[in-house]
Amino acid sequence: MSQSPNLVFCGTPSFAVPALEGLVGAGFRVTLAVTQPDRPRGRGMELALSPVKEAALKLGLPVIQPEKIKNNEEFRTQLEGIHPDGIIVVGYGRMIPQWMIDLPRLGNINLHASLLPKYRGAAPIQWAIARGESTTGVTTMRIDAGLDTGDILLQKEVPIAPQDTAETLGLRLATIGADLMVETLRGLQAGTINPRPQEHVQATLAPILQKEDGRIDFSLSALEVHNRLRGFQPWPGAFTGFRGKALNVWQAQPVERRVAAGELLVEKDRLIAGCAHSTSLEVLEVQPEGKKRMAAKAFVQGYRPRSGEKLG
Repeated sequence: MSQSPNLVFCGTPSFAVPALEGLVGAGFRVTLAVTQPDRPRGRGMELALSPVKEAALKLGLPVIQPEKIKNNEEFRTQLEGIHPDGIIVVGYGRMIPQWMIDLPRLGNINLHASLLPKYRGAAPIQWAIARGESTTGVTTMRIDAGLDTGDILLQKEVPIAPQDTAETLGLRLATIGADLMVETLRGLQAGTINPRPQEHVQATLAPILQKEDGRIDFSLSALEVHNRLRGFQPWPGAFTGFRGKALNVWQAQPVERRVAAGELLVEKDRLIAGCAHSTSLEVLEVQPEGKKRMAAKAFVQGYRPRSGEKLG
């Protein structure tokens, strides 16, 4: 086998960590890790390292954190001095400028958490679950000037379990994607991968999530509401209003009941919310505004909701 290619790794979130660790573990030379700057987090607003920075430091890799990259001459000079054979991009959080795209001979190789061209964009895992998909997957692709529009290198399909949330599915996709990235680099090195253009007419979008996406819409069916609840964990979650205050819903499941959309049905210690098309959702765990998460039984006993009361 020829000499291992010289790689630069660009990534930020925990989803990217298995890919970085997998490449290093497989013997690839990762010369530099590029990640976003430390950000204030938590109540104390102390600066927190990105998951990729933490992983790179543990691996003994040099790390840089440019605030901007498009017109950053210092960053450009540093990358050009490295002469990377490939730039690996996994959840970096910045659009890759043309000068970076043109720099390495193997290209800028992205790991995307969907079966492109489906779910292009910032939140493919979340929207795949929220829209009721039964399968998704991971794709390695060459980055071009568009939004997730580059040629596909390899793909692997992954089933979505009925109980999956964005968190559980994300963990699986990150691990499977890491293996796919190693397979992709080996294939490119051996010349056995034939990139193929995406069928752009089949593209769907997975836009960045907004807080309002988590507001429960009781004009949807119980299954649709449940899918959105699973997909939007941990943020923006699922929330509604109860007696003039916010009520987060952490766990729920569709049930066979006929309750008017947006109304409550209280059956002993059970809490059931009506949705569209004569469907209903049993609420299992909630968090009233300013309170801790609690089981529906504790909420019923503490707040004494009445059948017929409105949500929203």
